[in-house]
Amino acid sequence: MQPSILPFVVMCAGMFMALLDIQIVASSLQDIGGGLSAAQDEISWVQTAYLIAEIIMIPLSGWLTRVFSTRWLFTASAAGFTVSSMLCGLAWNIQSMIVFRALQGLLGASMIPTVFTSSFHFFQGTRRVYSAAVIGTIASVAPTLGPVIGGYITDTLDWHWLFYINLVPGIAVTVLVPFLVDIDKPDLHLLRGADYPGMALMATGLATLEYVLEEGTRWNWFDDATIRNCAWISGLSLFGFVVRSLMVANPVVDLRAFGNRNFALGCILSFITGIGIFTTIYLTPLFLGYVRGYSAWQTGMAIFSTGAASLLGTPAFILLSRRIDPRWLMMAGMACFAVAMWSFSFITSQWSAAELLVPQILRGFPQVFAVAPSVNLGLGSLPPARLKYASGLFNMMRNLGGAVGIAVSAAILNDRTNLHFNRIAAHLMPANGAMDRFVAATAARYGALPGAPEAGHAAALRALWQMADREASTLAYADAFRVIMVVFVVGALLVPFLRSVVPARAPAAPH
Repeated sequence: MQPSILPFVVMCAGMFMALLDIQIVASSLQDIGGGLSAAQDEISWVQTAYLIAEIIMIPLSGWLTRVFSTRWLFTASAAGFTVSSMLCGLAWNIQSMIVFRALQGLLGASMIPTVFTSSFHFFQGTRRVYSAAVIGTIASVAPTLGPVIGGYITDTLDWHWLFYINLVPGIAVTVLVPFLVDIDKPDLHLLRGADYPGMALMATGLATLEYVLEEGTRWNWFDDATIRNCAWISGLSLFGFVVRSLMVANPVVDLRAFGNRNFALGCILSFITGIGIFTTIYLTPLFLGYVRGYSAWQTGMAIFSTGAASLLGTPAFILLSRRIDPRWLMMAGMACFAVAMWSFSFITSQWSAAELLVPQILRGFPQVFAVAPSVNLGLGSLPPARLKYASGLFNMMRNLGGAVGIAVSAAILNDRTNLHFNRIAAHLMPANGAMDRFVAATAARYGALPGAPEAGHAAALRALWQMADREASTLAYADAFRVIMVVFVVGALLVPFLRSVVPARAPAAPH
């Protein structure tokens, strides 16, 4: 069977949309909240609802593919994603937006793991390196471009177009997939013997875990009763799910695939790359917005170099993969990402797009090197019959890594900002000549205003506090980047334990 490019391209377009929409609202949450008259603590749920729904659906995609076939599951997923995108644009209040965003994540999630497994059908032998490179590029570039595209749309059009932009490509994918994709046949009989209790346990466990990770920092973790209860529910549900999945004959997720060393290590490395991709996308716009005061469009342009570098990394990876073992390419990619995080750790409150350029190139260029080999080395080591069930688990690990990374980074920013602020404040004593000169100069500048000199002195102290808070926040960002660096060093050291996988020709699909 010769590789069929067009069906693969169409499916990749659907995957790109689903991944792009994870982060497309990241730089525009304040605009969405303002447009819907939402309270500050409600805005984050525009992001959280999508992530919770997506992380539930991704591991179910393997079973759903066997039930409905790749063709019709992907078609339904694209159609549902398109309709829910339109509903997000039409949302009339924050509550309706949260519901529609959850639907968008739930209905569109199946497009992501389905592309991973379909690539093994469309491409055999060494051509799988190319398909893995394309998939790896999409998986790393789409979330990176999300804030860029979102910032541009919000500043030039309106936040509603963050969602309306999905309509034309969504309709195109929905119409084309039934005509182009023919990989397998549906088996509706699987609905009768399905492990529905296992599905319920998994959905409950993952949903509450995602809630704990997303909301824990804001509510001071286990000091909050809701966070504590959700943590207990998540732990018990996931434990029950694991036990049941290992006992029943036809589990919804193939946990036994972890017995394959390459797949287990591939999932760990997928988890680590998820930390890197999603957490850095979270930290950089946050720094530019809160420390530098950038608008959505300015933020998008400042981080654009990451996406551009990722695109340049793809042909470099394909060229090198012809001559070099993918394990060493992956190790180099993880190591280069660690170097990028080390360079980010020198960040100051004055950094702008110019200072961020080299660190972001070092971060963007190796992303495909870190992601693409894990597809062939992790999933490619499994027999075709297990791919569908395992792909959902593999992709879930990447998203879960992102959720854990963001939660840990948020906790680091909160705790380390307070620590650094107290350390800075300890040096702001009357004996500090530089502080005295700053306060005197600032007070004199404001002294001409009505209410001086009291108003001038108060303004000077307020400016001093803001400066200390800004510098403390910047030091906390540096701490978060160092933690990510350590994680990627560990990832690079794990790569040599992967076994080499020689791509083999897949058997023809039954008809």
